[in-house]
Amino acid sequence: MMTLLGVAVVVLGFIVRANPLLVIGTAAFVTGWAAGLSPVEILSAFGRAFNDNRYVSLLWLILPLIGLLERYGLQERARMLIARIRVVTAGRLLLLYFALRQLTASVGLTSLGGQAQMVRPLIAPMAEAAAEREVGQLADSTRYCIRANAAAVDNVAAFFGEDIFLAFSSVLLIKGFLQQSGIIVQPFQLSVWAIPTAVLALLIHGTRLLLLDRRLKREALRAAE
Repeated sequence: MMTLLGVAVVVLGFIVRANPLLVIGTAAFVTGWAAGLSPVEILSAFGRAFNDNRYVSLLWLILPLIGLLERYGLQERARMLIARIRVVTAGRLLLLYFALRQLTASVGLTSLGGQAQMVRPLIAPMAEAAAEREVGQLADSTRYCIRANAAAVDNVAAFFGEDIFLAFSSVLLIKGFLQQSGIIVQPFQLSVWAIPTAVLALLIHGTRLLLLDRRLKREALRAAE
């Protein structure tokens, strides 16, 4: 029971709003001490855990990296780049990202996109810049609408694209559910039948994105009047 002291340290640390990293580190040392481990053994356990999970830990480095890039002008550079390409509109840009996101998700590369990695720092600012070049200054409601569409593009494309990859967890979940109901299907069959759904998602959502350009122009004309 003494090893549960680490939980108490975590609770107390968050109550007093201490540094989370310091709280977790202290809780780990308290747990190790309560379990009868020496300081060297506790540090050894830290190192072993980090080494065994180093690839998982690397994923969390993406978030501070993106934050650092944003601080030094990532969004501004993305806006400047898209502003030079006159054929690109907000709807066309989002449609292109939808197709790329769905294609990469269909081969299992779901981590290439995402709200934090792509939408917030790149896709949404680029779509806003394309809209500003087309219709001028954007109202806050219009800007939020573009951001919402950018977020929806990532979610919808990933959702309907990942099922094409037969080793993805959702495919295995569907297979297990159908098997419990007495329906025996193979993951490859589920992947094949996910292709028409993905194509329909591309056509339907792609149409909505192209109509977004018309909506932005109408709102700009209405605001000008």
